[in-house]
Amino acid sequence: MHNRPTGLLINCLCALLVAQAIIASTNNDHLRAAGGTLALITALRVFLALAHLGTEGRTAQVLRQIFPATSLIFAGLVGLCATLAVLTGTPDSLTVLVVGYAMTVGAGIAVGNAARPPVVIGQMLLTFTPLTVACFIEGSPPLVALGLILPCMSVALTFVTMAMFTALGRQVRLAAESERLAHAMRVQSLTDGVTGLNNRTGFTEASQALIASRASGQQVALFWIDLRRFKEVNDMLGHHVGDEVLRLVADRLVIRAPDDAVLARFGSDEFLLAVPLATRIEAEILAGALSAELAAPMRVSGQRIESGASLGVALLDPDQPDLEHLMQHAGLALYYAKAAGQHQVCFFNHAMTRNLVRRKEIEAELRGAIQRDELSIYFQPIVDLKTGRIRAFEALVRWFHPERGEIPPQDFIPVAEDTGLIITLGNWITRMAARTAVNWPEDVTLAVNLSPVQIHAPGAALGILAALRDAGLPARRLELEVTENLFVADNAATAQFMDMLAVEGVRFALDDFGTGYSSLHYINKYPFRTIKVDRSFVSGPNTGRKSDAIIRAVAEMGATLEMEIVAEGLETAEQVETVRRAGCTLGQGYHFSRAVPAHLALRLLQDEREGANLRLVG
Repeated sequence: MHNRPTGLLINCLCALLVAQAIIASTNNDHLRAAGGTLALITALRVFLALAHLGTEGRTAQVLRQIFPATSLIFAGLVGLCATLAVLTGTPDSLTVLVVGYAMTVGAGIAVGNAARPPVVIGQMLLTFTPLTVACFIEGSPPLVALGLILPCMSVALTFVTMAMFTALGRQVRLAAESERLAHAMRVQSLTDGVTGLNNRTGFTEASQALIASRASGQQVALFWIDLRRFKEVNDMLGHHVGDEVLRLVADRLVIRAPDDAVLARFGSDEFLLAVPLATRIEAEILAGALSAELAAPMRVSGQRIESGASLGVALLDPDQPDLEHLMQHAGLALYYAKAAGQHQVCFFNHAMTRNLVRRKEIEAELRGAIQRDELSIYFQPIVDLKTGRIRAFEALVRWFHPERGEIPPQDFIPVAEDTGLIITLGNWITRMAARTAVNWPEDVTLAVNLSPVQIHAPGAALGILAALRDAGLPARRLELEVTENLFVADNAATAQFMDMLAVEGVRFALDDFGTGYSSLHYINKYPFRTIKVDRSFVSGPNTGRKSDAIIRAVAEMGATLEMEIVAEGLETAEQVETVRRAGCTLGQGYHFSRAVPAHLALRLLQDEREGANLRLVG
């Protein structure tokens, strides 16, 4: 179909004027018939052009196929009218008009239809060939000259047409290539280079469209997935292995995700999955399937890798049906899932928002408390169960808020660990406790709890040694208590930290033994001198024959390995007698003393040296 409807209409108007002039200015029936037919074909071309503008599909395709045929008929009629005008003794003025129009049409074809050379050549042949023949038949010198000019003109216009066709083709190819490159660049800007999934930008665009186009009453669930131990894989096995792990995870997610889901790699080890669902139950089923899929081991470059993931899930809030709030809720749910332990799935609820606000308040106030020295170190004695003498004190931090009063450690220690404040806080506790312990008798040691976050911080071991050196406390008088969850990752940094301090004389205790990922492998591999049996085996609601047997087994192992066994949570004389008979060497709990300030800890030691041992059965 003609690409310039306005130009076509003007051309058709000119053709109608020529046809009208022919009909009005000659009595030759043949010429008049040719002029009338030209008018009809012109009208048909106008109709087809206008009909195509409002037509799509099969009808439009038929119209596009018909139109070139009308162009050839039109050109042939123009050439016929010019030929008859030359041969029938038509008045000179009409001959000039018709012949001039024929030449104008022939020349205009080369420019107007350069994208279709066969049509151009066909139209020029139909227009110029009969006119050229007529010029030679008529035989007058001017017309013979015109008959010679027309073929030359046809050849020249053919070259012009082909040149324009070549130029147009080049422009079309360049435009297509530019469009392809633009499309490729856009796809690249929306795609993660490692996994081929959406990146952040791609996810935002696709998920916003998903939310906007969801059916009435349809829910959208967002799954925020965080891989476990991915940094360890990258650091120990190399980035090429890490990238392959990411690709395998992406493949697993693609398999599990519904066809209409939007999936993206959102960060180094984080993935997002937005899914239109009907109910929360569907989201729970999918969350379980994703968690199980990612928990399955994978093998990369001959290495067996067990990663797993934490999942935070949120459903679109009817009061805030936008992507921003959906991502905030899913991110908060992921935070709670990671805090709950490995392979956990957590769904968002509004209580999380309130808890987060409270945690943010605690974080800000804790930073200020450290600067304002609102924190204190309290000391709880660890007693020899045979002699009743104090063998050590465990340093415990206490926070006395000027307005809220005492804030329990279970409220602020997790916040400190999550925000990294535990590094500053832990170093402060070690330094202050060491300054206090240096005034105790030489045979009394100091026990300090360490967070895994502290241990993995750069220069952690050097910081502890510096605190001991500044306080003047020998390294042999410090015992660092670590919990079993430190060894879940079982990485080289932990071993290096412990070995470095053990060489200097620092002792280590395995705290809360029996409650986490208990493994004799830890005791065999790391330089532990003490095991602390968790209070749940001593004074918890499930104490009894089984818990007593567990304590005896641990105590016998400790005796064989020449390790101290501490029973925590002792509250009654009966409990003290039970753990002592089981073989525990040390005890700790309210039966002996609560945690007390530094001056009262010193008083306990003084009283002990004067013969007033702490309460001991037997």
